[in-house]
Amino acid sequence: MYRSHSCGELRESHIGKTVTLSGWVAKTRDKGFVVWVDLRDRYGITQLVLDEDRTSKELLEQARNLGREFVIQIKGEVIERTSKNANIPTGNIEVLVSELTILNESKTPPFTIENETDGGEDLRMKYRYLDIRRNPVKNNLIFRSKVTMEVRKFLSGEGFIEVETPYLIKSTPEGARDFVVPSRMNEGQFYALPQSPQTFKQLLMVGGMDKYFQIVKCFRDEDLRADRQPEFTQIDCEMAFVEQEDILNVFENLTKYLLKEVNGVEIESFPRMTYDDAMAKYGNDKPDIRFGMEFAELNSVAQHKEFGVFNSAELVVGIAVPSAASYTRKELDALVNWVKRPQVGANGMVYVKCNEDGSFKSTVDKFYDQDDLTKWAEATGAKPGDLICVLSGDANKTRTQLSALRMEMATRLGLRKPNEFAPLWVVDFPLLELDEETGHYHAMHHPFTSPKPGQLELLDTDPGAVRANAYDLVLNGNEIGGGSIRIHDKDMQATMFKHLGFTPEEAKAQFGFLMDAFQYGAPPHGGLAFGLDRLVAILGGQETIRDFIAFPKNNSGRDVMIDAPAPIDNAQLKELNLKLDIQE
Repeated sequence: MYRSHSCGELRESHIGKTVTLSGWVAKTRDKGFVVWVDLRDRYGITQLVLDEDRTSKELLEQARNLGREFVIQIKGEVIERTSKNANIPTGNIEVLVSELTILNESKTPPFTIENETDGGEDLRMKYRYLDIRRNPVKNNLIFRSKVTMEVRKFLSGEGFIEVETPYLIKSTPEGARDFVVPSRMNEGQFYALPQSPQTFKQLLMVGGMDKYFQIVKCFRDEDLRADRQPEFTQIDCEMAFVEQEDILNVFENLTKYLLKEVNGVEIESFPRMTYDDAMAKYGNDKPDIRFGMEFAELNSVAQHKEFGVFNSAELVVGIAVPSAASYTRKELDALVNWVKRPQVGANGMVYVKCNEDGSFKSTVDKFYDQDDLTKWAEATGAKPGDLICVLSGDANKTRTQLSALRMEMATRLGLRKPNEFAPLWVVDFPLLELDEETGHYHAMHHPFTSPKPGQLELLDTDPGAVRANAYDLVLNGNEIGGGSIRIHDKDMQATMFKHLGFTPEEAKAQFGFLMDAFQYGAPPHGGLAFGLDRLVAILGGQETIRDFIAFPKNNSGRDVMIDAPAPIDNAQLKELNLKLDIQE
C-alpha cells in the first residue's frame, strides 16, 4: 500500500495513529538537529519531521539528501505540531517519520512549483506536467471537472441522451478553415476534423433521438488569441419538436443551475436584447452589462455647429465614464493615444469634463457652448464628476471603437468584477452577412439556420434585412453559447444554399446526405452549443481559457511541450500518397 491517507487529509483527530503517505517533496528545511519536509500531493501538504532525538542517523541523513520534487513514501506517527500553521488544513499536525522510501528521484525543476512561481508562461507551458502540480493550475482543472459533471447531471435529469459523433468527417466550405487528415486507404482523398457536430446532431433529430447532448472536441484552423484554441470543447445540444422559447428556457435553466451549484449565485431571469439594440447601445453583439456606459447617439445635438469632424461623420456617439472627470491632462492625453492605437483605430477623441459645480470643460469649447454640452450630458446620462468621451466617423467602425473604449474604462475603474455575473440573451441576428470584399452574402451563423417566420420571401428582395431564428447566450461580455432553430424542410434548405452562392450540384456534393435525410420525416428542431472552455473560465473568475485546459497550445497554435506540429518521416508521406517533394 503506497498510502493510507492523502497529504491533505490528516487532522488532530488522527494524532497517535501510524500512517503511510506518498507524494512529492515540495520543500525541505534543515536546522541541523531537525529536518522538516513538506510532502505534497493533489490533496494538500503535510509537514514531516525527523530529529536527532527520535530519528536514526541514517534516516535523518536520507532526509537531508532529498531534493525538490523527489517522489517518496513515508511511514510515521501523527503528532501535534508545536508551531501551528493556520494557512493550511493540516497545519495543526505533523508526521514523525519512522520509514522513508525514495520512489523516484527528480532533477531540479526549471521553475519553483509554488502558487507564486518564478517561471514565465512559455517555460511553464514547455513543462506543463510540472505546472499542473501548482495549486492554481491544479485547482482550475478540478474546477473544470466539477462544471462538466454538473452539466451532465443537469442535462441527464432533463432527459438528454449523450451520443458520440465522428471525428473523421467531410470537409465543407462554410465557417473557418478545416484541419484535414489524409486517407491512406483512399488515395488523394481527405477527412476533415469537425468544426462542430452540426450536421450529425441534426441527423440524430431525424433519427428520433429527441434530446441529444455531447461534450465534444471541435477543431478550427483559424488565427489564435488568448480565448481561442485550435481545438476546443463544446457542450453540444439539440432538441426536436421545439421552438426558440423552449430552447432558451432549458439552457437558461442550465446556466442558472451552474451559477448556483458552482458559484453559489442565484439569478432570477436573464434579460433579452435584440442584436440591433446590442449594437446601438454597446457597439458589439456580446455586451457586458455588469456596468452602464450605454452609447448615446449625439448627431442631433453635435452636428449643428461649425465643427467639421462631427458634421462629416455618419455617426457621433458618446459614453459617460463615471467619476473620471478627475483625470489629469496627462491621463486624458494618454487615453486619446489609446484610442488611436492600430488595435482600436480611432482618429481621435473629444472629451468633456462634467465639473462638480455643473459646468463643463471640453476639448471643443471653441465650437460648443455650455447649453450644447448640457444636451450632451443629458443624452449620455452624465453626472457631475463624470467624463463624456465622444468618437465619430463611419457608424460600424465607430461603434466598434467606442465599445473597445467602454471595456477599457470599465477595466480601469474596476467595474468588471469577476465574482459578479450578468447573463443575457441576444436574439434576432441578421441571417446573412455581406462580405464587403466580394459583395456576396454568407451565413452569419451557419447555412442550416432558419429565418424568422414569415421572412423567407425577403431573401429575394432584401437579403440583408432577414432576421435569423438564432440566439446567443452572453455572460460578462463573453459569448458562452449560441444556437438557432434549424431548417428542417428540404426545399427551404435548397433555397438557403442558392442564396449563399451554391449551385445545386455543389449543394448536393457537400450536403446531399442531409438533404436526403430531410425527405424522411425531419422534425422541427433546434439547439445550442456552449463553449465549455470559456464557460469554465468565466465561472472561475477569469477570461483566458488556456488556464483551464490541461495541455493548451500557445498563441501560434503550437504545443511547445511535445513540439507539435512537426514533420513526419518520408515513409509516412509515401504511405499517405501525398504529392510532396520527398527527399530520399
